[in-house]
This record gives sequence, structure tokens and C-alpha cells, in this order.
Amino acid sequence: MNPLLALAPLVPAAFALGWWTSRQFGARRSGAEVSALSSDYFRGLNYLLNEEQDKAIEVFLKLAEYNRDTVETHLALGNLFRRRGEVDRAIRLHQHLVSRPGLTDAMKTVALLELGEDYMRAGLLDRAEALFCDLVAMNAHAPSALRHLVAIYQHERDWHKAIEHARRLEVMTGDEETSMIAQFYCELADRSRQHGARADARDYLQQAFACQPACVRAFMLTGRLLSEDGQHSDAVTAYEAAINADIAFAPEILPPLLNSYARSQQMERAEAFLREMVARYNGVSPVLALAHLYKQRDGERAAIDFLTTQLRQRPSVRGLMALIDATMDKVEGEARENFLILRDLTRKLLEGQAMYRCSRCGFGAKAHHWQCPSCKSWATIRPIHGVASE
Repeated sequence: MNPLLALAPLVPAAFALGWWTSRQFGARRSGAEVSALSSDYFRGLNYLLNEEQDKAIEVFLKLAEYNRDTVETHLALGNLFRRRGEVDRAIRLHQHLVSRPGLTDAMKTVALLELGEDYMRAGLLDRAEALFCDLVAMNAHAPSALRHLVAIYQHERDWHKAIEHARRLEVMTGDEETSMIAQFYCELADRSRQHGARADARDYLQQAFACQPACVRAFMLTGRLLSEDGQHSDAVTAYEAAINADIAFAPEILPPLLNSYARSQQMERAEAFLREMVARYNGVSPVLALAHLYKQRDGERAAIDFLTTQLRQRPSVRGLMALIDATMDKVEGEARENFLILRDLTRKLLEGQAMYRCSRCGFGAKAHHWQCPSCKSWATIRPIHGVASE
């Protein structure tokens, strides 16, 4: 990676630091002193651009010491330390800043928020939680503090506290957090289901629907609960509702839905629903499901004909693999060897592909996640549509 690109995030902070330095000192010092400050600033910036970050930091620290009132300079330095990964130095700087006498309430609050972010970056979540709780209690910058608390409780999987603080955030900002809160209830429902507390799981799912009536995950969990209880016909209804709520999640929903169709002996309903999906969904998952249904009901030739027709309309590596597998038993000799090579190549191609992508940050994944591992957004990981994916 280009070293200058690695330093790029630091340059805006350095410019901000220089701007505040010039503003603070330009009004208070003689021309000679201002010239010295400007010279020091550009010397520090030169160090930064030449990858001599330690020398740059020392220059900027000296600039900050010219005047103890330059709070903004200290905050910029703290951000610089944190971005470099020197969290200990950022913590010490912000702690020193918070302890300074004469600091205005507004500036102290900003410094405390920065200190809390330092703690989070260092993994000191208990300290960060205590600090943000104090800020919320003082009603100082409460929205930012509440957002940090929600993030902490998500990380700790304390879903009850996450829900409580997300609701407080809704009241304070007027912004809806219902879709996120619905996910928290789904987390509680899934945990209760795994622990055998099925009544609790159903109650949490009702809470999820109350927050977000079209919550795909809540429909899917409802279907799973019903299926595990042997109520396969009702599970079919729940899974179909999940797809109708957001068809993008079809690859995740179809496997348990097809199982419930089979167990409830509703294969005609399955064919009708899958045909409807093929007509309105560009992915290959319902095509493969229909091909499997035709193979079981009408034989392999019907499945091959259907796949061949569909692949002409929607080229797909996964569809090609299914077609190769269906055709393998009908070829022999050199042709069979060629088919085996082609199957191995397509399998390797799929193994190296991300099948899902976050619609918010672009994170790619091979498996589905309800919460993006990168940006921590909920229900933003969706199948990638293309020849080598869905």
C-alpha cells in the first residue's frame, strides 16, 4: 500500500490543527511569533508527509504548549494519536485536558466524549460505559453518548439495555430506531429459542413485529419456531410472508421454506410460489429450487430442460454447476472428463467469491450476517446479483 495513502487520514487533522493554531495565536502574538508558529506548523506537516510521524507529533505538541487555552489543538492531537493507534497517548492527553481548571462545560463535554471513544478503541468498555452514562445523566451531548452506549451494549450482547437506550435515543432525537430495536428483539427471541424458552421467544417476536411489522428476520424466526413445533403448514405461511416482506433474503429463506412445503405435503403450493418468485426475482435460488422440484416429480430430463431454458435468460455459475451435475450421468469418456474439469473450475470460482455485500459500507462476505461485521448496521447484508453469485 502506498505509504502516503496510509497517512492521508492524518492530513486533515494536521491542517485543522494548523488552522486553529494560526487563529489562536494570530490575534495575540507579534508578527515574529506568528511566523515562528507558522514555520513550526509547516515543519510538522512536512514530517507527517515524509512518514516521520514521531517528529511530527513532537512539533505539534510544542505548538499546543504555546498557549494552554488551545483546547481545539489538544483535541486534534488526541484524534491524531487515536487514528495512529496510539490509544494510550490519546487517553493521557484527553484525561489531562478534562482535569484542566477553567475549562468550559461545553469543552469538557467534548473532551469526555473523546476520552470515551479512546476507551472504546482500547477495549475498556466498562470505563467507556461509565463515562457515557455520566454524560447522559448530565444531559450533556446525550445523543452522542447514547449512541455510544447502544454500540457498547450491542458488543456485549446486552440486548435489554440496548433496547432501553435506543428508545431513549428515539425520544431525544426524534429519529426512528424501530428497525434496529426489532433486531434486538430478534436476538432475544433466538437466544430464548436456543435455551428452550419458547414462550419467551414468541413474546420477543411479538415485540419485534410491534416495532417493525414487516421484519423479515422475525418472520423467519417465527417459521423456525413453528417448524420445530411440527406446525409445518403455519411455518410455510410465515416463511412466505418473510419473502413477501423482502424478496432479497430469498436465498436464506428458501431452504427452510422448501422443507416445510415437503413436510406439510404442499408441493403444488410450492411450485406456484416458486414460479411467482422466478417471474419477479432475478436471482438463481428459486430457479434451482424449481429444478430440484421438477427432478423429484418429473424426472431428471425435465429438470435439465428447465435449467437450460433459464440459463439462457439468466446466466449463472451456480446454475451451470447444477446443470453439469444433472448431466454428468449422461456422458462418458472424454466428454465426462471435460465435464469434471469444468465442474471443478466453477466450484473454485465460487469458493473465491463474496456472495453477500453490505449495502451501506460495501463489506463483502461469503455467508449471511444480520449485523454487518464492518459498519455494524443491521439487515444491510444482501446477496450479490451477478453471473458468479446470486
